[in-house]
Amino acid sequence: MTDRFVVIGIGADGWDGLGRRARDELSGAATIYGSARQLDLLPALVADLRPWDSPMSTHLAAVLATTAPIGTDGDVTEQDGTVHILASGDPMFHGIGTTIVRAVGASRVDVIPTVSSAALACARLGWDLTDVGILTTVARDLDSVADALTDGRNLVILSRDETTPAQLAQLLTDNGFGWSSITVLEQLGGPAERIVRGIARTWSEPAGDPLNVVAVSCIGPHRSRAPGHPDDEYANDGQITKQPIRALTVSALAPSHRQLLWDIGSGSGSISIEWLRSEPTGRVVAFERDDTRSAQLIANATRHGVRGRLTVGGAAPESLSTAPEPDVVFIGGGLSTPVLEAAWAALSEDGRLVANAVTLENQHLLTEWYGRHGGSLRRLSVETAAPLGTMTTWRPALPIVQWVVDKS
Repeated sequence: MTDRFVVIGIGADGWDGLGRRARDELSGAATIYGSARQLDLLPALVADLRPWDSPMSTHLAAVLATTAPIGTDGDVTEQDGTVHILASGDPMFHGIGTTIVRAVGASRVDVIPTVSSAALACARLGWDLTDVGILTTVARDLDSVADALTDGRNLVILSRDETTPAQLAQLLTDNGFGWSSITVLEQLGGPAERIVRGIARTWSEPAGDPLNVVAVSCIGPHRSRAPGHPDDEYANDGQITKQPIRALTVSALAPSHRQLLWDIGSGSGSISIEWLRSEPTGRVVAFERDDTRSAQLIANATRHGVRGRLTVGGAAPESLSTAPEPDVVFIGGGLSTPVLEAAWAALSEDGRLVANAVTLENQHLLTEWYGRHGGSLRRLSVETAAPLGTMTTWRPALPIVQWVVDKS
């Protein structure tokens, strides 16, 4: 049986950068898996070196699922049931080690890390690692970086390949951060280490080494994660929860670690987007029956850097039965008895439901459910100063009835 996986982090400095324990493990290994680049960093060993097939994820899954290590001819290659796997830097930092632990359990995995590329980058730049945002574009869309941009923030971004720096420069410029400084650090810690500096808006460096990280010092607008962004930040056809009500609604939804939100009748997606921006580990399934609004929602989520954590479903209540169980539900559009019944049934124990109603019929519906399940029922009214001839007066928006309830 494959009883044990040993995951060893290796940097661009190769064998010379490994500690004694890592060297002893590799020297005694029968089979070592890794990328071709990583395997080339090793000296002559008795081990059978196995580069990953493409796609790597499929090959790794096969290695983790087998009852014994696989040789080229299908024979067992290690009699003691141990598999050795190379990883880049710290395997538990956006690395393969996390994938392996999730698949087989921590009790069957030994991890031997070396210095991560993020730590090396901060050491070169003199940055405090605890005050730096660490992002990856290896397994996430480049657009996700937009979510982290704000004036004065330092970011270290793990690149997918040699094209990432130029793409990041364009993204920064498109989002109003064109004067941000960019530092590309290639082959960190190795003999071929190279550092290139420039400004996003004038970036013209040719593609370099595929093994690189990008450090960004953001210069641009201050961008808050707090809910209540201006309405004009979202493309919409008028079906949007307005700024002050949106701030109160996201606050009532109370985003928390790794929660899943159902946004029913999502329209422009402003609630979903501000939920995701408030909690970077959150996920959303947004239900919208109109295809045009769904496309608009996706465009808004992409612009705000949260597209990778948002899934667009179809109409409610028809599409609710196939979606994963929510921790939190928001109903903003399409409120009806069938939608409430389906959402309430799907909501996890101790989950929260928030519903907003404008019409008298829907407000009456929420009043009925409030009487049945409790919670809190509020009537929200907002007035905004606006011109009246040569003077100024208060223009009231339609009042909103909001029901907030925890399922217990």
